Amino acid sequence: MNKVEICGVDTSKLPMLPAKEMRALMLRVKAGDHDAREQFIHSNLRLVLSVVQRFQNRGEQMDDLFQVGCIGLIKAIDNFDLRHDVRFSTYAVPMIIGEIRRHLRDNNAIRVSRSLRDTAYKALQARTRLSDANAKEPTLADIAKELGLPEEDVTFALDAIQEPVSLFEPVFRDDGDAIFVIDQISDNKTSDANWLDHIALSEGMHHLTEREMRILKLRFFLGKTQMEVSREVGISQAQVSRLEKGALRQLQKYV
Repeated sequence: MNKVEICGVDTSKLPMLPAKEMRALMLRVKAGDHDAREQFIHSNLRLVLSVVQRFQNRGEQMDDLFQVGCIGLIKAIDNFDLRHDVRFSTYAVPMIIGEIRRHLRDNNAIRVSRSLRDTAYKALQARTRLSDANAKEPTLADIAKELGLPEEDVTFALDAIQEPVSLFEPVFRDDGDAIFVIDQISDNKTSDANWLDHIALSEGMHHLTEREMRILKLRFFLGKTQMEVSREVGISQAQVSRLEKGALRQLQKYV
């Protein structure tokens, strides 16, 4: 892992404990062992880093997001219940994500440039004109054509002037539980479940040998056959097959 310093922490030297050691350490934490608590926090800083990287390019300093993520980690440690059959990382990631999202929502003002506001204002005027003239709601393509602008520019400008809405703002409330904005949103590519799988896979990769990681990269990322891999690595196809199966079994422990 390349050296990256965040908050004075060399992330390349962050430890990773096996699941059994992690559980044993958590038992000591729950028993009130302060040293075990500090060690547990330190052993999960790489998990925080993995989550924080999801929020880069948000206009926030990575150091700040890392500190906020650590707050989420500590909350997860305090609330984790060993009686439930769930990995700590599975429980902690949503709490870390939630803490960072709250920070971004509460502390970042959204600034819209003057040119974007002008484009949005013209687009709203064009929409009114076209709606009055044609007795129907114009499409974005109609508005863009009216203004002589690319459709993407009009879409971006109109989106930019929308008031931000919290994902946890209720959109419906009956006698029972409220329905929130986040309940109405679906994004399979960036779902927390997929993110958890990605983090778990990353954890598992750190427990493979360099040769095993190279074989998996050649096989599944570069699409090479076992015969091609054997020639490149310098071992027999049978050895490639055995190492590949062993590496996949190792990864299955973490996914």
